[in-house]
Amino acid sequence: MLRHLIVPNHEVESVLDILRENGWLASGMRIFPSEEGDRRLVPLDILAPATLPPPLETFDIAHREGLEDDRIASDWLNHLSLLVDQDVLDENREEWPSSHEFIGDMMIVRIEDEISEFAMQIAEAKLRSHPHVRLVLSDEGVQGELRIRKLTPIGARVDGAVVTTDIPTSASSTRVLVREAGRSIACDPNRAYFSTKLQTERMETLALSKELAELLGRPIRVCDPFCGVGPALSALLAESGLVADAMASDLNPDAIELLIYNLSRWDRRDYPPHPAPIARIFDDRVVGVADATEISRDPSFSGRWDLLLVNLPHRTIDILPSLIPLLDMSSPSMVRGRAIVAESEIESANLRIKEALPPILEGTPLPSLRIKRDYSSTLRLCSFEAWIAPISQKR
Repeated sequence: MLRHLIVPNHEVESVLDILRENGWLASGMRIFPSEEGDRRLVPLDILAPATLPPPLETFDIAHREGLEDDRIASDWLNHLSLLVDQDVLDENREEWPSSHEFIGDMMIVRIEDEISEFAMQIAEAKLRSHPHVRLVLSDEGVQGELRIRKLTPIGARVDGAVVTTDIPTSASSTRVLVREAGRSIACDPNRAYFSTKLQTERMETLALSKELAELLGRPIRVCDPFCGVGPALSALLAESGLVADAMASDLNPDAIELLIYNLSRWDRRDYPPHPAPIARIFDDRVVGVADATEISRDPSFSGRWDLLLVNLPHRTIDILPSLIPLLDMSSPSMVRGRAIVAESEIESANLRIKEALPPILEGTPLPSLRIKRDYSSTLRLCSFEAWIAPISQKR
């Protein structure tokens, strides 16, 4: 018998991303529909934890005999083998992209320079092995001050046919709606990118936010100065009674434009249609374009927030001191952040984080980076949280 998650059809892809990321998807076993047809049974690896973390813990579990995935050409490499010579396939076996990222009905794949000449064949193989994918994009890395990913269409599905040359504009739009934790988030990875693979992180932030609200005995005020299109806020705002006030800003006007569209749907209120400098839009919403390191200079925004989200992994530790004045120091507060550091430097990075923060709330652990995934061969993407003591405790 094998454990299977019972997942609504519209949430299957986001659940699969989490399971693959953690190695919890049963290898070689099939996903199959429920008797009603409105849900899918997703097989769990025997090493998956008995109690799954958010958001997976919300799904029911069924114990069923697993079905082996014996479908012909279920692996994309099988499709690729029909498009390139066997000697080419064998010679480049280590270079073929072993992973990809789904964003809505799009797939993003990183193709090494050594095999760039086979980009069209890779795209076709990926499309044929993933029937739900509309567009395959080649990830050419992060560029510019705003760190926007350069994504080039290399394959698309047009009227049911796979196309890898002369892809029509109508098929190459990168604006999509992404389902996460029961909500849809509009994004465009060519204008404002967010990683769907970090859904587990955002659910951890939600759990910590609930702890903070319970400690304070009231809804919390959230500051997200690197909000992007709003994936972190999406989960927090969806929780009834959790957020009393929210500030969402970003240096990228395109991100704010998409954020405004998202907030208008989530809040069911009319926001200004175009991005503008940061300002209070409603009694409980501050939104706009801003340099995060300068926001605390405005007395109307500083010293007001219970939860500070710091999602600029390459610079988080360096800019922490300029963000701390945003916190309301009259009561306990929290900093939740991500950082990219070399594994060999995690201990020194922990020391730098501690030095950048005010005193830690008594009875809570010191902030410590936890490795979430590899960023490169030497760098690790890590997260941390710090419970900050109020000024009254420090006297």
